[in-house]
Amino acid sequence: MHPVMIVPHKQIRGRPKKRFTIPEAFDILALMKGSKERRPDPAGWGSRCMAASSRQECPMPCVRLRLLSQTECCGKSLFFLASAERSLYKEERNDMNFLNAFVGLFSNFGNLTWQMAVMWGIGALLIYLAIAKKMEPSLLLPMGFGAILVNLPLSGAITQGAVIGPVSALFEAGMSNELFPLLLFIGIGAMIDFGPLLEKPWLMLFGAAAQFGIFFTLFLAGFFFDLRDAASIAVIGAADGPTAIFVANTLHSRYLGAIMVAAYSYMALVPIVQPPVIRLLTTKKERLIRMPYQQSSVSRLTKILFPIVVTVIAGMVAPSSVALVGFLMFGNLLRECGVLNALSETAQNVLTNLITIVLGLTVAGQMTADKFVRPDTLLILALGLVAFVFDTAGGVLFAKLLNLFLPEGRKLNPMIGAAGISAFPMSGRVVNKMGLQEDNQNFLLMYSISINVSGQIASVIAGGLILTLMG
Repeated sequence: MHPVMIVPHKQIRGRPKKRFTIPEAFDILALMKGSKERRPDPAGWGSRCMAASSRQECPMPCVRLRLLSQTECCGKSLFFLASAERSLYKEERNDMNFLNAFVGLFSNFGNLTWQMAVMWGIGALLIYLAIAKKMEPSLLLPMGFGAILVNLPLSGAITQGAVIGPVSALFEAGMSNELFPLLLFIGIGAMIDFGPLLEKPWLMLFGAAAQFGIFFTLFLAGFFFDLRDAASIAVIGAADGPTAIFVANTLHSRYLGAIMVAAYSYMALVPIVQPPVIRLLTTKKERLIRMPYQQSSVSRLTKILFPIVVTVIAGMVAPSSVALVGFLMFGNLLRECGVLNALSETAQNVLTNLITIVLGLTVAGQMTADKFVRPDTLLILALGLVAFVFDTAGGVLFAKLLNLFLPEGRKLNPMIGAAGISAFPMSGRVVNKMGLQEDNQNFLLMYSISINVSGQIASVIAGGLILTLMG
């Protein structure tokens, strides 16, 4: 039964001083009129309240209404029956509403999981590597920040129910149809000078040999994943982020986020991963082999025809690679044609930088805790490392194989074979640096960069072959 109070007319807006039960209130009203008996009201609410008092409930709708039918006059002032709950606790309710609203500001903390906190740590690590270690900062920084952004509880950056987030919208606009990786290939193609490779076309063999790790990992990953996911994971060994994204997206891999992180991370880790593998597979004597470089000229017509011929051949051998190879070669044609310098510079700088930023954020959109923090992710990272190591080993061992048939004085430094992976130009620089560490007059840069360029083409073709094999 709700308590009621008797409020002097002049204090209706003030804070009431005393509360009474409904029966007590009618007794007081009767006494104020000089009667010792309870006075029934015209509407009969008093009797109903009295009857209800034994059941400990109140039939009066007095929470919202001061009943005019309960008005009594003692000759001095008017008195009203009113709900004590409404009047007494109005301010307390306002206080509670404010407190609840304040507490509601922090209610999202209850949606935080330890997996999200792990992803924050991964995002922070990527940002640290980008800034402190300068490891692929244009990629790792957007990926690191994006990883934190999309792993906030109920993050508005990604789709939540019927509300489409901007990062998810970017993914649908440019990643689900492979548009962003292909646009990035235009910029990469515009950056590459195929001149040194065209001077010595036989160096393309090293680029092909350095793709061995892709197919070895495809076989190995097949024991743990279905064939399409295994193929997507294997392409990590190409050390080519856009190719890995394109293949994984085309094959609809469930592990797109982990594959992209592994591909770009290992690209950045070339200076750490490759040197131990090279030293393990070569002797001191082999690393000291000098390879004098004799520069020759390549005609402009050759440089113009090269991207066209490569596109046609790749399209005939591996039709699925046409988009990858074609966009890469189109970018190179912009560079070599000599009449579109403004477009070439735009592709090398503005386009590449813009797509890299967007690509990093959209990649991070797939790094949500529910997709990333799982045992499969660690296995994918391990298999990606295997592919990377065996790619490096494939190039080095191929050079050692050729040395078995070459006479003294024309032998190759096996280290140049390691540059056949697609991590351009990092791998070429690593090989040249190792050569100088062994002998400060052993300059391998032109050979290693040429092979590195051939690896760029070979990795794209290898990705196309994988897509062709997967149907």
